[in-house]
Amino acid sequence: MTQFSDERGAELRELFFETAQELLQSMNEEALKLEQKPGEAETVRTMRRIVHTLKGDAAAAGFQELSEVAHEFEDALALETAAAHGSLAEIAFSAADFFGAMLNAYRNQSKLPNATALQKKIRELTQDPKARKVRGRKSKAAAKDRTVWTEYEQLAMQAAANESKAVYHILAQIDPHCAMPIAARQLLLKALSDLGEVLASRPEAGSAENSKSVELILACKASDADIAAKCKIPTIIASAAVDRIEIQPQIAAGKPSASSQSEEDSQVVADAAVATVTSAQPVAAARQTPSSDNILRVDAERVDAVLNLVGELIVGKSMLQQALNEFTKHYPKDALRGRFADAMAFQARVLNDLQRSVMKIRMVPVEQLFRRFPRVVRDVAKQCGKDVQLVVLGQDTDLDKGLLDAIAEPLTHVVRNAVSHGIEDAAERVRAGKPAQGTLRLDAYHQGNQVVVEVSDDGRGIDSDKVKARAVERGLVSPEKAKRLTEAEVLEFIFQPGFSTAETITEVSGRGVGLDVVQTVLQRLKGNVQVESRPGQGTKFRLQLPLTLAIIKALLFRVEQRLYAIPLNTVGEIARADESDLHRVNGCEMLQLREQVLPVIRLGTLPNSAAGEKRGKVFVLVIQLGEGKFGLLVNALEGEEELVIKALDDQTVETDLVSGASILGDGRVVLILNLPAVMGRFTRMRHGAETGTVFGLLLSHSERARSAKAALGAQA
Repeated sequence: MTQFSDERGAELRELFFETAQELLQSMNEEALKLEQKPGEAETVRTMRRIVHTLKGDAAAAGFQELSEVAHEFEDALALETAAAHGSLAEIAFSAADFFGAMLNAYRNQSKLPNATALQKKIRELTQDPKARKVRGRKSKAAAKDRTVWTEYEQLAMQAAANESKAVYHILAQIDPHCAMPIAARQLLLKALSDLGEVLASRPEAGSAENSKSVELILACKASDADIAAKCKIPTIIASAAVDRIEIQPQIAAGKPSASSQSEEDSQVVADAAVATVTSAQPVAAARQTPSSDNILRVDAERVDAVLNLVGELIVGKSMLQQALNEFTKHYPKDALRGRFADAMAFQARVLNDLQRSVMKIRMVPVEQLFRRFPRVVRDVAKQCGKDVQLVVLGQDTDLDKGLLDAIAEPLTHVVRNAVSHGIEDAAERVRAGKPAQGTLRLDAYHQGNQVVVEVSDDGRGIDSDKVKARAVERGLVSPEKAKRLTEAEVLEFIFQPGFSTAETITEVSGRGVGLDVVQTVLQRLKGNVQVESRPGQGTKFRLQLPLTLAIIKALLFRVEQRLYAIPLNTVGEIARADESDLHRVNGCEMLQLREQVLPVIRLGTLPNSAAGEKRGKVFVLVIQLGEGKFGLLVNALEGEEELVIKALDDQTVETDLVSGASILGDGRVVLILNLPAVMGRFTRMRHGAETGTVFGLLLSHSERARSAKAALGAQA
């Protein structure tokens, strides 16, 4: 048999890992259905098809150990008693976890987990005495099921079906007294070739393998009776079983579908018609998917490379615009000026369309992330002895693939905390007049240029007095300042590292690990996390994320001759104010803007009032972060610009207040502020947890900007 090259084998294994994760996710979903509706035959059949596909894929990719365990589980699911077994859902969950552990071991080339415990559970499905008769009736299908047809053989079967030919599976037993079994196989192949085309055989033609049976796939227009008659070769073939495989012809582009004439033949049909590792959508049941011919798998790194090139084009556009502005300044009446301007406008339109198209390639529905949480909620609720219902909304909301992967861990922390901390047990809920079953909601939606992911529960809520007391106890705020804190400011403490109000430590809560990770990751992604809580009614966590991390529209400004930028969509308005309009209240500068008192963050140094600087004017950028609003004091505005964000390592800028940098068309470097981190640092200073000024922490000396420019030059 032809072996795959190393390169082709590696590609096949990578494709297997990708499709296998989808299969395991579908296994979890079907197991959850079985837990809700035990014994539902259709769910068991779907589970069996998934395991069958996983078995075939693993065998084709060369992962024999996984294929064998999957084969055992598949055989057990074929029994009539499996659907009625009380622990089937639990065994399915265990199988999904074990297969996941095997995938990780294969991927990391580490030691495989021991399958003994799972195999013992699988055998529980076969211990019913009534199942022995069933196994006898199913032995024929089980024997057939051991064959895995290759990708090319499956394609040949589909091609024959498209030509209106019937496809048959033939299992012929060689006469035990036949002295030349290899010659017997050749005689059978020659006899059947008179009726049609032999698409596949096991053992393969010409193989020296000694076997007591021959398995064939034949495409022809003859009847099964004619085929059986051809197989009757005296002293050569003792018996032959002929079964037709029903494969639907592919009129439009798509995957082959198959169904058998009887339950006993279902495994042969699955082997013949279900694609293995080449399947782009391995679990297509009850799911509308695009035609396979319209799906192109592209490595994410290639898309990132194209997006980076688009970013460089935007920098080039900025350079051309700068040159055009200088040309217009020197030659305002030159006839070429209008032609240059038209060419620039056309290039800008095309470049904007190109940018949007490339960014759309990276957008995926958030449903890909939400699918994992029914199992997470089920497991945590079971550990905590609670009854929790998960409601999922907004699955079709699109989000950048990089962001989707990055928020997986933070969102898992929030969901686990909601189940373990937020929702009460059934008895406590009944005493409070609530339904015994708690409800957890996951929702995603677009809001302007952001994506919002909300996790809300109808539990006990967060006790702000308890949070405040723990904050004072840990020295995060003084008792005097704690009395003046608003509800929102108190809830901010739950994002401090190691902060927990749990009285006892369990497997899932009480260690103070989790919510600080959520805020750290969201700030790194230029996002924000907010929490709202009502005692006795529930808690809502709101994760706000940008649509993409690559390119933003920004507002440029100066602070003491240094150039900075912030995302334009965070700026609510721009106002002018006199220094004399600013008032210090409890150590914080405040500005009365119309009917609202606005806390103000001064990015520069405090003016020297003795030198008369107090009378100067400043710009106030009114920033809206979720429900919070504050003002940024800056010295001068530089205008709007489309910036390509470049990440900076910790050695270049040693503060979390800067999220990245960019190069302007004239070569200047601009640092992009991380507004949630700036706001968090300002809040901690107000509470007395930190000292200094935001500006002092932001950039200690101008050498940082030069080092940033050098780093960006190296990236380019």
